[in-house]
Amino acid sequence: MKNRLPRLVSTLLLLCAALAIAALASSPASAQDWAKTILDKSPRHQEWVKVKYGSRTVDAFVVYPEVSHKAPVVLLIHEIFGLSDWARSMADNIAAMGYIVIAPDLLSGFGPSGGGTSSFPDQQSVIKAVSGLDPATVTADLNATADYALKFPSANGKLAVAGFCWGGGQSFRFATNRKNLAAAFVFYGPPPPTESLAAITAPVYGFYAGSDARISATVPDTKTAMAAAGKKYDPVIYDGAGHGFMRAGEDPTNTNPANTAARAQALKRLETLLKGM
Repeated sequence: MKNRLPRLVSTLLLLCAALAIAALASSPASAQDWAKTILDKSPRHQEWVKVKYGSRTVDAFVVYPEVSHKAPVVLLIHEIFGLSDWARSMADNIAAMGYIVIAPDLLSGFGPSGGGTSSFPDQQSVIKAVSGLDPATVTADLNATADYALKFPSANGKLAVAGFCWGGGQSFRFATNRKNLAAAFVFYGPPPPTESLAAITAPVYGFYAGSDARISATVPDTKTAMAAAGKKYDPVIYDGAGHGFMRAGEDPTNTNPANTAARAQALKRLETLLKGM
């Protein structure tokens, strides 16, 4: 098993990209208009910030909760689609639970003319660019963004990470690199190499789709490996749901009721787990 998981990681990341491309091929360019509409109706304060470290500048989207006390920070890692309208609306969903959410655009500076996600000519270009990101740069960007948000006057010092698809895999991997995490939430993303699991200090909670065997098939071996490393790993697989159910479950064009049910259940579970940090 020690040699199986590392080989699965690169394969699954490629499969995640293939699934995203397939979804794109069947969706119109305006498929995210509904997500932007939801985001634009939010009563919560939203802003863009620039996170600077070394020679890098990372654009990040921040949503603040409407609360009277200091709140934990949730670092949100976008899908292979980049920092899309849906990813930003997901940040708003979590902020509505009472958390400061910061979502970095990990394509910052890597697009045409030094732009980020929105500068790419089409979604397939975004997918290719995200797939080619250097893991060390991703980790550095995430650490810098987390450090930036933890300095907000309204932040209480607690930090969690949540990621989706490609970002789900990055969320799990970030848990191997960040020592002060309160929790890591992995939405249908692959695990990091087995040998890196010993570095995890936070509980890891998984959210997987029953009809997404390419990813959910990794869960049994990951459970065994995490248990052997003495780490907490609590996965849930949602029957009948497909890959990307958090997005698909609220998409008006969704035709699978299991996606809608899985999204509702996952949001409820996420809120409960965040409260328990």
